Amino acid sequence: LVRKIYYILLSVMLLCVGCEWHLKQQSEYYTYALTVDRYDLLEARYLSSCDYSALQEMNIDYPVQTNILIEDLLAIGKASDPDVNTRLLHFFQDTTLKAIIEEVGRQYANMDDINKELSEAFMRLKALLPSLKIPVVYSQIGALNQSIIVSDGMIGICLDKYLGTDFPIYSDFYSETQIRTMRRSMIVPDCMAFYLLSCFPNPAEDTLQSSMNLHRAKIHWTVNKIVRKKVFSNDGVAAVDKFMKENKNISLDELLTDAEIAK
Repeated sequence: LVRKIYYILLSVMLLCVGCEWHLKQQSEYYTYALTVDRYDLLEARYLSSCDYSALQEMNIDYPVQTNILIEDLLAIGKASDPDVNTRLLHFFQDTTLKAIIEEVGRQYANMDDINKELSEAFMRLKALLPSLKIPVVYSQIGALNQSIIVSDGMIGICLDKYLGTDFPIYSDFYSETQIRTMRRSMIVPDCMAFYLLSCFPNPAEDTLQSSMNLHRAKIHWTVNKIVRKKVFSNDGVAAVDKFMKENKNISLDELLTDAEIAK
């Protein structure tokens, strides 16, 4: 009887420890969980049906994003211009852009997979670089001129640049090499690469192409490590990988801030 009671108590203790560990994992996950703000949905509502309530939400709830869209991404004037809303509507009357809005709505009705991948990627990055701030991430529809925009602790994903290699409109504007990267699976790696580059600009004092290539290789090696996939693959990334395997004492912060490392 005593032995039976002992085993019961031991099982309960193990169960409690297991529950505590599981809850801790969940807590840590949700500390850095990211959900992409669907600014693109408001944008599509306004541009497709002139929904004034959507325009109000864009201006009131997302003023910075709206400024970036109008002034930087589309370059159609100042967000404060009295006729800018009309200009915005007129800009997207183009048949190509209308088709893009429709395709974005179809392909990105659900972004749960991207939310999950972004959360996991930033968790791993935060573990390696604890001082790094987790950005706000939002989605938008541009005009095929940008893929990822990083500004003031925010990442803007231009979904119009990630509609897949078989999206027919792309062939009118881009080479086959460019189109190969314009797919859903590249969103998270591109977000990480552009954000890291904004946090860790090239530390080299010179502007030589070789210095720029080395720093880009370091960024791409880091992204591969974070997303746990060999997304970026070239001689530069391979060289950084070889160096880091041979120098395990080098931290990620040192790799990205010292121009002489892995040179």
